[in-house]
Amino acid sequence: MSVYAGTLSASPLGNSARVAPAKADHIAEFTRKYSQHRRRSRMIFWGTTLFFGLLIFLTANYANLFQVTQVTQTDGTRAERWILLAGLPRLGDYIWKTIPELSLSTLWADLQHWFWRGHIWAKLLLETVMIAFMATILGVAGGFLLSFTASRNLAPSRWIMWLTRRYLEIARTVPELVFALIFVFCFGVGPLAGVLAIALHSTGSLGKLYAEANENIDMRPVEGIKAAGGSWFDQMRYGVVPQVLPNTLSYTLLRFEINVRSSSVIGFVGAGGLGQELRTAVSLQEYTDLSALFIIIFLTVFVIDWASEKLRHHIIGLEKHA
Repeated sequence: MSVYAGTLSASPLGNSARVAPAKADHIAEFTRKYSQHRRRSRMIFWGTTLFFGLLIFLTANYANLFQVTQVTQTDGTRAERWILLAGLPRLGDYIWKTIPELSLSTLWADLQHWFWRGHIWAKLLLETVMIAFMATILGVAGGFLLSFTASRNLAPSRWIMWLTRRYLEIARTVPELVFALIFVFCFGVGPLAGVLAIALHSTGSLGKLYAEANENIDMRPVEGIKAAGGSWFDQMRYGVVPQVLPNTLSYTLLRFEINVRSSSVIGFVGAGGLGQELRTAVSLQEYTDLSALFIIIFLTVFVIDWASEKLRHHIIGLEKHA
């Protein structure tokens, strides 16, 4: 009995002696691995920082950000200045030229003189918005339909997905101004060329965004419809569209805002809209007209952005949580 009791009393001490070194070994192993991980993380961080720093330096040098130019000082002497510092005063002079002289006593008359072509600009602004609206409708239709065959998880076959993606890439890679030049050559000067140019570019951009939204959906509803005997179109209509509708709406409203700005620029090549007036103002150096057109475009984009946000919140049900 005494031997048994002695064994029991010695057993806990023996276990503690054996556990203590094992625990110490685990702690040492963890510390060693943690130190290795920290060293590796620091090497990756500094290596990445050095790489991007070198890349930024080379890019800035290629963009002539470090270029030095000669300027004429007030006393007539020539001096070397950093090109950015030498050009900033000229930028300020240009902006100052676009600001008209306004006096409080003759404010209304000054505003009338500033917006002296207001009736013409109003018509061109309406044309700009209509070009953007029609182009957005066509771009949404094309991008939405093509987004299903451009999605990896929804395309009927790989070659259809490959062809769709290449088409969308071409459509969004070619600048809108290039498309506008092509369509002006084909259909003549006017809004039609602008609508087609912006619509084609919007199809490529929206198609990619819609496809990415499609690839992030929950596939269980689609698989359920397929198991119940639904066709591929049934799977898209009832399994995919309800899930991506909020994202689709957000992308569409954002694209409409972008297209309003684009439609005011492509008029430079005769594709309609306010761009024609911008080109005229730049060519004739009518600086105050430029600022007036900028204010008109800015206010238009602001109103569209505000209305789009309200509409989006109302549709997706976020207004009640605001």
